[in-house]
Amino acid sequence: MKWDNLRRSSNIEDLRRVSSGRGRGAGRLLIPLIRFLLGNKYGRIVLVIGVIAYFLGYNPLALLGLLDTSTKQEKSLTVPSAKDNKTAEFVSAVLGQTEDVWNHLFTKEGLKYKEPKLVLFRGSVKSGCGYASSQTGPFYCSRDKKVYLDMSFFQELKNRHNAPGDFAQAYVIAHEVGHHVQNLLGTLNKSHKLKSESSKKIANAVQVRVELQADCYGGVWAHYAKSVMDEGDMQEALNAASAIGDDTLQKQARGYVVPDSFTHGSSKDRMKWFKQGYKYGNLQACKTGI
Repeated sequence: MKWDNLRRSSNIEDLRRVSSGRGRGAGRLLIPLIRFLLGNKYGRIVLVIGVIAYFLGYNPLALLGLLDTSTKQEKSLTVPSAKDNKTAEFVSAVLGQTEDVWNHLFTKEGLKYKEPKLVLFRGSVKSGCGYASSQTGPFYCSRDKKVYLDMSFFQELKNRHNAPGDFAQAYVIAHEVGHHVQNLLGTLNKSHKLKSESSKKIANAVQVRVELQADCYGGVWAHYAKSVMDEGDMQEALNAASAIGDDTLQKQARGYVVPDSFTHGSSKDRMKWFKQGYKYGNLQACKTGI
């Protein structure tokens, strides 16, 4: 992909240098506090509430007033490598191009496109949707309208999923931006409502249609990126789409496939909808039934 001369986005939030810990103050308090709470009935109730609070993104010690704000978080700085910085530049260039494409298409539809922020991080991050680690993979949070990307995922895409190449990486970014487009158009709210009213099987099917539409929107972006694509770029994107299809991942993990448990779509369908968006280059081409 010929990206060196592309405009860089100003919507990058770079958190790669910051690594957050739990804090020394928390460590000193945690073990004796747990022992105390386990010693009585009401203490165990408080402990359960604390665990729930933790997974909702709150510090239980802070909620109990036992943690000084000065020791609540310990932050250490890490210096990204030159290779890492080059990848960050690439991400900024791709995001900038998605902004140009979606601003154009929304204006064409008489709509206004609100550009998302893209957060670069390593290890873990706190989003508007709660805490996430690198194991979560790239994701979009509809609450804060931000795309989150752990830089290590691109290496995982290459090594674990055998989907190398800069355009494979660009496909991932364009897919997550596709979820932002869905959010602006009200599709995500509609899907959340449908899923909340449905059985697990139907809810999974709804989510598959959401993900396939995001793939299609990624293809729409690629339609307008033809001028900067190298030979083989399209195949890189299709390889990535195939590598992270539900059937492919399930076969790798357990040796068999359970279609009713799909949440992102089969490899075949993910490639199909990316190509659909790429071919037509408009919103109307991406009607997956949501």
